Amino acid sequence: MIPRYQKILFGTLLLASLVMGVVLWQLRERAHQRMIAGQDAAPTSAPEVAPTEQASLVVANDSDSSLLTQIHSLPLSSDPGARARAVLGKLLDLYAAPGSTHPVPGGGNSVAQVFLLPAPDAGASPQNAPQNGPQLAVVNLTGSFAASHPSGIEAETLTVLSICGTLSANLPRVTEVRFLVDGQQRATLAGHADLTRTYLTADAVPQP
Repeated sequence: MIPRYQKILFGTLLLASLVMGVVLWQLRERAHQRMIAGQDAAPTSAPEVAPTEQASLVVANDSDSSLLTQIHSLPLSSDPGARARAVLGKLLDLYAAPGSTHPVPGGGNSVAQVFLLPAPDAGASPQNAPQNGPQLAVVNLTGSFAASHPSGIEAETLTVLSICGTLSANLPRVTEVRFLVDGQQRATLAGHADLTRTYLTADAVPQP
């Protein structure tokens, strides 16, 4: 004959098992409903991809110190800042590629950001500049790019002018360019080209 205390213990364990089973079933149902809700809320369309367009790159050539226009197809955003970074990234990728006419290490990741601001008129502040008027591009280069850039007035000037010309060719409103390195003003690119001044894109006209 089973003692009474064992019957009570067995009944308690059975009741606890039933309660745990109900709780686990409820938790499973809640998790299933959350998963379904998450699937319903997830976007069904693919992320937007920038359309491929033709971009004009003003490419430096060390053999004759020239600037020549090359046409390349690449995805370009409608956002002007992202567009500027994309064309400059492609330009620096060309310089980092084997057989480059203007060898410079670093590639497209050497352009950290490009900021577009209203270009101030003589005596006018950027806040008072026309909304659709000329623009000043601020190109923020990485410190590693500046550190590895070949030193020399000609090599550095060609890099600076090719960047200015490429910006002007793809964003015609850009008439002035300033440079930062790691977000800070730097005296020169690699010891020669002055980065404290504002460059005019009109000075970076490629040869026909």
